[in-house]
Amino acid sequence: MTDWTVRGITRALLPVLLVLTALELVSGLALESFEATLLAYPSLLVLVPAVIGTAGNLGSVLSARLATAFHLGLLAFDPGDERLVGNAATTVLLALTVFPVVGVGAWAVTWATGRARLSPWTVLAVAVTSGLALAVLAVVVTVVAAYGAYRLELDPDDVVIPTVTNVCDVLGVVVLLVVSQLLV
Repeated sequence: MTDWTVRGITRALLPVLLVLTALELVSGLALESFEATLLAYPSLLVLVPAVIGTAGNLGSVLSARLATAFHLGLLAFDPGDERLVGNAATTVLLALTVFPVVGVGAWAVTWATGRARLSPWTVLAVAVTSGLALAVLAVVVTVVAAYGAYRLELDPDDVVIPTVTNVCDVLGVVVLLVVSQLLV
């Protein structure tokens, strides 16, 4: 396990943060390539921070739950582990309840400002489709990161949540871009 000192935590986390910083550049580049579409459809622009933030939050909650189960010795990295499967399913079901609200909210903001150029159904479809895809990806990233921390004998509290939130930022932009291209 990671040494529970500032030096030990920094030593374990610094390489991860350096890689994640480089990965965030990919998110910015993807977002830049998406700029014309975002400016043409302001509802999508409103969706960007909401979708990536919500996906990161879902991944963070799952990360915290898995880290706690890991510390308590209750987690087995086995597809048959009811705790693992239950937490993953709950994350996806939570996305089904949250992302429709995000989509309706994004459309309502642009409608209230007189800039709604997409129908509420289109914005809702983009938000829900992106959200479900991101929830599944967040589950995969979280399980892989937690398992990686376990195998490398790192404290999952130190590395999993930063990894998941940063990777979800990048995936959020990419997934939103792809889904928007398909549905708009």
